[in-house]
Formats: sequence, structure tokens, C-alpha cells
Amino acid sequence: MAESVYKVIEIVGTSSDSWEKAAKAAVERAAETLRDLRVAEVVEQDLQLKDGKVEAYRTKLKISFKFEDRE
Repeated sequence: MAESVYKVIEIVGTSSDSWEKAAKAAVERAAETLRDLRVAEVVEQDLQLKDGKVEAYRTKLKISFKFEDRE
């Protein structure tokens, strides 16, 4: 197997429904501009609060994608 190099970035998704939907939204949005996504790791989950109530779920992800081969 040839050597590969991957870039890892952090992204945050939000949802008014759940942490899972927040993570899904983040990955789907990243897939619009990044190619060859490989792994997404949940690193943090938190909540946005307003007036003592949950306003949004936030999921922070580390996501990796493969560097393209040189030509």
C-alpha cells in the first residue's frame, strides 16, 4: 500500500433537534467543498441556551480528508 497523507480540521454543526443531526449537518456541509472525506470524530458536544432552555445542540467534529496525489 502506498503512503497517504490526510489533513484534519475541526468543524462545528448545529441543530435545534439533536447532537446527531448537528453532526450530520456538519459532515454534509463539509462534503460540499471537500473531497475524499475519510473519518469524522466527535470531540465535543454542547448546548446553546436561551432563557434557561435549550436553543440548539452543537457538535464539534474532527474530520479528515485525503490530500490529492500530485501529477
